[in-house]
Amino acid sequence: MTKKSIAINLDLDEKNVQAIQEVAPDWEIFTGKDLEEEKLNQAEILLHWRESQAKKYRKSDNLKWVQSWSAGVDYLDLDYLKKNDIHLTSANGVHAYPISETIFAYMLGFTRLIHTYIRQQQEKKWHHANLKAEIHEKTIGIIGVGEIGKETAKIAQAFGMKVLGVRHSGRPLENVDEMYTPADLSLVLEQSDFVVVTLPLTKDTHHMFGKEQFAQMKNSAFFINIGRGPIVDESALISALQQKEIAGAGLDVFETEPLQSDSPLWEMENVIITPHSAGATEYYTNRVIHDIFIPNLKSYLDKGEPTINVFQHKLGY
Repeated sequence: MTKKSIAINLDLDEKNVQAIQEVAPDWEIFTGKDLEEEKLNQAEILLHWRESQAKKYRKSDNLKWVQSWSAGVDYLDLDYLKKNDIHLTSANGVHAYPISETIFAYMLGFTRLIHTYIRQQQEKKWHHANLKAEIHEKTIGIIGVGEIGKETAKIAQAFGMKVLGVRHSGRPLENVDEMYTPADLSLVLEQSDFVVVTLPLTKDTHHMFGKEQFAQMKNSAFFINIGRGPIVDESALISALQQKEIAGAGLDVFETEPLQSDSPLWEMENVIITPHSAGATEYYTNRVIHDIFIPNLKSYLDKGEPTINVFQHKLGY
């Protein structure tokens, strides 16, 4: 009888492989970023769906559960997974610390003009640049209060900021002073000094931010997007920045990635660009394996299904 198997599309170190093996001692574990088609077809559990190998997965009748290596799963063939009753779990929560730190790096960069001073340093230019802004006691609007949003809200409270949140349920949450639903987005935008997008990409969030939303923001407000690029109508954002409808933008994600070299965003002094790297952290692998995958694996072996970060097809996340 062929052993059940787990395929891991990564060059995972032996310590983590052993930790997984201890939970499933009777299972075979295949690892490597370029796994053979035979091993992919054999696997019942797949950790890290690689789009370049997707056709090989679809040839298998064995696949029962996919654990994504990322929080966002919009790049996957969701219809295929739903049609074939394949469980899908994400890496949601892994990024709460690094991405919240990136959000505040943008905010502090803008208020304390770090991005300006770095340019001046390259030019050996000694200039005050009219530094005066603070983030203390300002208002932050967090659009999508999931794990990243909750950590961002907690840090914002330490700066004495007023925290406004938006989430579907509208239910109150610790460290969020006022919670709203998406229907009341305009109320949040008009109050916020910083608008931070931490949403997943779904059919409801595609181009959620366009000309109308940027017009609702303060001229002095900064826009930050660490969710997904297509949540924002990029041409509308560029226009809002050029027309000074908003003060600046911190952007980690874009409609097309890598960001095209001819994009006006590259040359704007009031824009900070990072290459979809906000979630990078030295602890990424450990958190995915030990905080999400192994607990899910225990649940799968015990109950037949994972329980952490289970994708809800009706909600799109």
